Amino acid sequence: MRDVLQDLVGWWEAGETVGMGTVVATWRSAPRPAGASMLVGPDGTAVGSVSGGCVEGAVYEEAKDVVAQGAPTLERYGVSDDDAFAVGLTCGGILDVYVEPINRETFPELGEIAASVEAHEPVCTVTVVRGPADRLGHRLVIWNARTSGTLGSQRLDDAVTADARGMLAAGRTATMTYGHDGERRGDELTLFVSSFAPPARMVVFGAIDFAAAVARVGAFLGYRVTVCDARPVFATARRFPDAHEVVVEWPHSYLRTEVDAGRIDERTVLCVLTHDPKFDVPLLEVALDLDVAYVGAMGSRRTHDERLERLREAGLTDEQLAKLSSPIGLDLGARTPEETAISIAAEIIAGRWGGSGERLTGASGPIHASAER
Repeated sequence: MRDVLQDLVGWWEAGETVGMGTVVATWRSAPRPAGASMLVGPDGTAVGSVSGGCVEGAVYEEAKDVVAQGAPTLERYGVSDDDAFAVGLTCGGILDVYVEPINRETFPELGEIAASVEAHEPVCTVTVVRGPADRLGHRLVIWNARTSGTLGSQRLDDAVTADARGMLAAGRTATMTYGHDGERRGDELTLFVSSFAPPARMVVFGAIDFAAAVARVGAFLGYRVTVCDARPVFATARRFPDAHEVVVEWPHSYLRTEVDAGRIDERTVLCVLTHDPKFDVPLLEVALDLDVAYVGAMGSRRTHDERLERLREAGLTDEQLAKLSSPIGLDLGARTPEETAISIAAEIIAGRWGGSGERLTGASGPIHASAER
């Protein structure tokens, strides 16, 4: 919806009703990802795209119908790869497109969502796209600290809020299935989660074997992963195939440049794996002065103590040093780079959601965090 949001809000503010088709699921070589949207305005204007091909015509007619009838629908469009080019959908594949009428009554939170997008405040919408008629089209809007709307059940709202905030933190857009009352193993309801937030960043400093494993698990968790090292012989895309980018630059200079460009935010995690004073001390001087989600540094207990001494000599305060997770990771008894990466990921996840890192078998109370967390 982000690509068509300006047009949508304009019609919404004018009190008009707009037909909107949104790709909620794809299979095979579908041409557009989940979240791609197309509008049909009150004057018949088409804005946006769901496929770049023949599907647009069908969605256009469906959008006019839902505006006239006032009821949303979920439509599946597909064409085989063999004859896709002939009909215009050159990539083939299958799309599920949810088509709904949008106006001030059906989507009262749209103005707030637009304001959050403009302010770069993460927000996601959760919509029932498949289910019984009395639930279809129900919507829940979720911010980091509040919600608006309902999916028809408080227990469902609570379960979805916890899960969707995890998707929002990773910038993920996808469908989820639940039971009528929020049962996570149920499939009576299909919900579409549309996240208005770019993926959070993970920046891994130090082009070592541990960095390759950390990059792999970071990408798996939904982070946009950057590996940075000043040594071009080690910092190569071939050595870090799971990273989204590999940068050859002095770590502290790169981090400062990214901060100045506004590409580091409170969701960013920084993993300092260099354990070399000439790299990690100036880097941590910059990192520990930032409002980010996590700063971890690799090294032995001795390396950690020596690092703290150097950082204090550089003028860092105890409050700044308290932000540092060092030695990095949770105590899992990890030995290999892959096991160490899991311990680092576990610490990041625990910090994000307030987890204790204890074994669940010896704990009590709810397993999942409350919706307020």
